Amino acid sequence: MLTLHYAPKTISIAVAIALEEAGLAYDAVAVDFATGAQGSPEYLAVNPKGRVPSLITGAGTLTETGAILEFIADTSAQLMPDTPLAAARMREVMYYLASTMHVNHAHKMRGHRWADQQSSFDDMTAKVPETMAASCAYLESKLELDPFVSTDISIADPYLFVVLSWVPGDGVDLAKFPKLAAFVNLMRARPSVQAVTAKGML
Repeated sequence: MLTLHYAPKTISIAVAIALEEAGLAYDAVAVDFATGAQGSPEYLAVNPKGRVPSLITGAGTLTETGAILEFIADTSAQLMPDTPLAAARMREVMYYLASTMHVNHAHKMRGHRWADQQSSFDDMTAKVPETMAASCAYLESKLELDPFVSTDISIADPYLFVVLSWVPGDGVDLAKFPKLAAFVNLMRARPSVQAVTAKGML
C-alpha cells in the first residue's frame, strides 16, 4: 500500500489525482500546515525537507512532485505519452510549472525563502498577479489542450490543474484564458478530481 502525505490545496494534490487516475490504492495522511506539522520531528523523519508531497512506498519514501508523478506513471504503465518526443514535451510543461509558475505563486506567502525584510515580502506579494497572469498567458499560447497537455491524459494534467486552481486566489481572472479555463472545467468533471474533492483534499 502506498501512503501519501499531503496538505489540502497544495501541489501534493496532483499526486492524489494521478493515483486516482492510475487506479492505485493509497492511504492519505494530511499534514496540517496551520499548526506547523510539516516542521515537526515526526514529519521531518518522513521528509527532511518539511514539504509535501511525500509518498511512502514499499521500497522507501519519494519526495518531489515530478518524481512521484513519474513513479506513478511507471508503476501503472499509464499517464505517459507513448513517444519520446511527446514525453519530453509533457515534461517541458511540468518543469515550467515547477520552476516558474509554482515559484511565482509561492512569492505570495513564502517570501521568507528568498528575503528577510517585510518590505521585500510586500513587494513579492504585490508582484504575484502580474507574474501569474504572465504564466497563464504563456501556457494559453503554448499549449494546444486538445483536450489535455498531451493527446491523452498524462501526469502533466493533474499538475497543471492544481497550479491553475491557485490562479483566482492570486488575483488572476482565468476566464481571460479560454483554453486554460476549459481545461480546468474538463478536469473538474473527471472522477479522479471528484474523488479527491470528496475527500476534502482539494
